[in-house]
Amino acid sequence: MLIIAQHGEIFIILACLFGFFMAWGVGANDVANAMGTSVGSKAITIKQAILIAVIFEFLGAWLAGGEVTNTIRKGIIDPELLQDDPQLLVYGMLAALLAAGTWLLVASMKGWPVSTTHSIVGAIVGFAVAGLGPATVDWGAVGTIAASWVVSPLLAGTIGFVLFKSVHHLIFEDANPFTAAKRYVPGYVFLVGFIVAMVTLTKGLSHVGLDLTFNQSLLLSILLGLVIMGIGLILQRRIKFEHNTNDHFGYANVERVFGVLMIFTACAMAFAHGSNDVANAVGPLAAVISVVQTGGEIGGSALVPWWVLVLGGGGIVVGLVTYGHKVIATVGTGITELTPSRGFAATLAAATTVVLASGTGLPISTTHTLVGAILGVGLARGMAALNLRVIGTIAASWLITLPAGAGLAILFFFMFKGMFG
Repeated sequence: MLIIAQHGEIFIILACLFGFFMAWGVGANDVANAMGTSVGSKAITIKQAILIAVIFEFLGAWLAGGEVTNTIRKGIIDPELLQDDPQLLVYGMLAALLAAGTWLLVASMKGWPVSTTHSIVGAIVGFAVAGLGPATVDWGAVGTIAASWVVSPLLAGTIGFVLFKSVHHLIFEDANPFTAAKRYVPGYVFLVGFIVAMVTLTKGLSHVGLDLTFNQSLLLSILLGLVIMGIGLILQRRIKFEHNTNDHFGYANVERVFGVLMIFTACAMAFAHGSNDVANAVGPLAAVISVVQTGGEIGGSALVPWWVLVLGGGGIVVGLVTYGHKVIATVGTGITELTPSRGFAATLAAATTVVLASGTGLPISTTHTLVGAILGVGLARGMAALNLRVIGTIAASWLITLPAGAGLAILFFFMFKGMFG
């Protein structure tokens, strides 16, 4: 208690710095998952991707980021076992933020798309086992999170497969694909708006003082979906059929219609990513602030302060602008060849999975989700469409992430314990 009272301000300043560093890593590495498909399918340029992500990542973090943050903060370590020694939680969370941020810096420089969720979960488990003993870890919660690393790519891959098959059946197999695209694409635009709005309104806005009933949320989401569909129709009308002797069926024109849709799915994915992955940066930060402000109490049910979510959102944006382009290139072009229609199916599948997980408080990995969705879309075209060498490299970087996060956290934990203890 005395250590927390003496060094409280220093702990909060360090937590804010390391939290921002971790959020920078999320932006530099993980935002590729939100933008990679859109850039890889050439639906938008890298500059447009950065602009979209800056706005929607920040909004997702601020408006819908509160739900998952509580899982990372209180779900992994049993708070009851830390009541006698609350400063150990402070050291551990500082170590976890610095460890995960450092690993993400290394991965981003190499252009490896790794999981920020793996990084922070591994770091928190590493410090807890080394500094407090295995009994302080809630292994049930870790098991649930670990299960989500398998479930999320499978779910996203299945949704991606089904979405791409539906696009193929309804549009590309039609006698006039361009007319079919103009007929069905507004429905897909509505789906994008409705899914993101529904999960945000039902789960994400309690911390900004907006508590809606399920029916109110449903009605508002339908209205928002219709508004977004209207915007899509206006943009779609500008696309005129262009005759090309090499493109007898007019598939290039269909892809131009999907190019418009990719703008909406890119916004949805950026929002979904911000809402889910801001927790990786601000969860441990919120834990430190809570312990210091309550004078050593652990496990309080206070909501994450709004400015903490703003700090996390700001860090994500800075990371994206400064280093995001490296990993965007790996994800967008490496796994399978993407066109706007394929990119749409993958992105909407991933966004749906991520916002559902964000709404239920399950900290899934956006990296795994998006790669799963891209694999699902690639498999819909057959195994030959996948670049197995790149997939192998990505899988290897995933396997290294957990032990790297844990090892660095153990190192930093003992460093902080020595400095302040």
